[in-house]
Amino acid sequence: MDDLARLAALHGVATTYQPAEDVTVRVPEATVVAVLRQLGVDCDTPEAVRRHLAEAEREAAHRLLPPVLVWWAGSEPPAELAALPAGTRIRLEGDEVEGDEAAGDEAAGDEAEGHGAEGRGPGAEPARDPGGAPGREPGRVPPLGVHRLVAETPDGRTGDATLIVAPERAPGGGGRVHGVLVQLYSLLSERSWGMGDLGDLAALARWAGRAHGVGFVQVNPLHAAVPGTPTDPSPYRPSSRRFPDPVHLRIEDVPEYADCPDREALGELAGQGAELRREVLEKGALIDRDAVWELKRRALELLYAVPRTPEREADYRRFRAEQGAALDRHAAWCADRDSGGGADFHRWLVWLTDTQLAAAQQAAREAGMPVGIVHDLAVGVHPHGSDTLGPPLYAKGVCVGAPPDAFNARGQDWGLPPWRPDRLAATGYAPFRALLRGVFRYAGALRIDHVMGLFRLWWIPEGAPPADGTYVSYDGEAMLAILVLEAHRAGAPVIGEDLGTVEPRVRKALARRGVLGTSVLWFERDWAGDGQPLAPGAWRADCLATATTHDLPPTAAKLAGGHVELRDRLGLLTRPVEEERAQDAADTAQWLDVLEGLGLDTKGEEAAVRALYGFLLRTPARLVGVWLPDAVGDRRPQNLPGTWDQYPNWRLPLADSAGRPLTLEALAASPRANALLSAVREGAGARTAPPGARPV
Repeated sequence: MDDLARLAALHGVATTYQPAEDVTVRVPEATVVAVLRQLGVDCDTPEAVRRHLAEAEREAAHRLLPPVLVWWAGSEPPAELAALPAGTRIRLEGDEVEGDEAAGDEAAGDEAEGHGAEGRGPGAEPARDPGGAPGREPGRVPPLGVHRLVAETPDGRTGDATLIVAPERAPGGGGRVHGVLVQLYSLLSERSWGMGDLGDLAALARWAGRAHGVGFVQVNPLHAAVPGTPTDPSPYRPSSRRFPDPVHLRIEDVPEYADCPDREALGELAGQGAELRREVLEKGALIDRDAVWELKRRALELLYAVPRTPEREADYRRFRAEQGAALDRHAAWCADRDSGGGADFHRWLVWLTDTQLAAAQQAAREAGMPVGIVHDLAVGVHPHGSDTLGPPLYAKGVCVGAPPDAFNARGQDWGLPPWRPDRLAATGYAPFRALLRGVFRYAGALRIDHVMGLFRLWWIPEGAPPADGTYVSYDGEAMLAILVLEAHRAGAPVIGEDLGTVEPRVRKALARRGVLGTSVLWFERDWAGDGQPLAPGAWRADCLATATTHDLPPTAAKLAGGHVELRDRLGLLTRPVEEERAQDAADTAQWLDVLEGLGLDTKGEEAAVRALYGFLLRTPARLVGVWLPDAVGDRRPQNLPGTWDQYPNWRLPLADSAGRPLTLEALAASPRANALLSAVREGAGARTAPPGARPV
């Protein structure tokens, strides 16, 4: 291995990668050099490479402990602790030592919390402590949490590390749970102001839970967007993942609404909101997030001036104290970019949104949902968003994306700056912990977009095409431990979006720690064999099984081939349309043959859609999700990858099979929607043939 490759390996930068098992691609040297520069390693010359390599190897050889250690409850202590010299003294101190939460039954009731407590290390005499846990008997596990561990050897060498003590697995569930998936902005009720809001989310949860026994509602990311006109409509490129977006507020549900003295002004704004709603539902207009926010912001300014009750003021002050400097930075950033209101106004908006998000989850649980609202965590943030303020955690001269694959021959550039793995580790993963805690405040479960990013991300140097990027590794064990720890504290399951190119080790690690995967029907084939559709019993159990997603055609469009025609009209096809039609028709026919072989009725579009979801219910999947547009025959994808202004991504309301927009009330009264959801409920307890059954 040459010097540059050795240096890159020490910093987790790949010099080759494998898009397929039998294919190895060499990363351009210019890419490796550019990515290392973003990690603080300037290696433009061979001399610089040799100097940095010598420094990195010397540091690695002399460091007593790695920056981060992970101790899974119920497992042996980290090997690095067991390898410390005999007589090494170890102590835990500071940070987040939680004595009230034990990592195992044997640790329950221990008195020492770790603050300054000392103990003898794994080689101490006369008793050897394999755990190295300070102040505890051999084999005892420290409390769950994130600790600072300090070690001192008998010869005076010292070292420290972040120690993450995590449960063995993320929270699971009992039996089969079925739910619905929806993009919240697309679900307008007769009360919303031009786009779906948190009042609509609560109403959907109450109806779906009580009428159809639905166990969860999964929504798109509700993170704060970047203020300005026009706002990027994509929920996957937010300003902040830490804080939610007040555009989703139901204005009439803000308690100060009832006491606002300027009822006339509020009434005028509500009337304009109703007109925005009518334009979308009756006149074919697209959802206009900027217009909605302009009205809501003016209404919220009126409500902000209304004195709060002492109880609500105390709640607001408590929220501010809990969120600390991060909320202050976000609010100041919003105030600089959004006309009207100062920093405290924007802090207040975050608090209001947080309370309505919590109310939606409470409504879901009161409707009988065992899970409730499943929130979506985007993979990154806008390069100029509020999350990039504060300590320098983000690499500036690169963007995250994806290498070329079967679905996109050119690769993808998502325009998102990545966290620097070295700086993230140096903080003890504090930003990741804070991010997860913020979302888990109101989530019944959490979906992690591109969950493979916990282990590695595709970095693309500024100005380079996506194909000329490379993978940069993160400490996946540490990231996963933090995720499992925070999910455990919230009592919330975790779903990883693991579609696309996924290393086998990643899926194994996620499954071992209880993180569910995502299985989309059209992609579930025996790729290692003859490529035929997988029989129900061959599907994995630990997953959310769906027929489609927001990035794919709705099921009615897939069955009719309408998505091929759409892509042809927009010039997105890479081969003749006749070939695309033929392959797509053959793919669909294979699946319909499978359904018919199982005795499922596929005659007619509605029957075929029900049959596809009936198939999902025959798999062992623990979660089965119904894409809500499938319930009413909507044929339009919410997002068409590869397009920007050629297609109205993220701006379409829920519609019926003829493209007529539907309200939430119309959805609840729809015979087609009720028939599908009733059929799913009836089949939700069905199980399939034993795992390991051969593909159809």
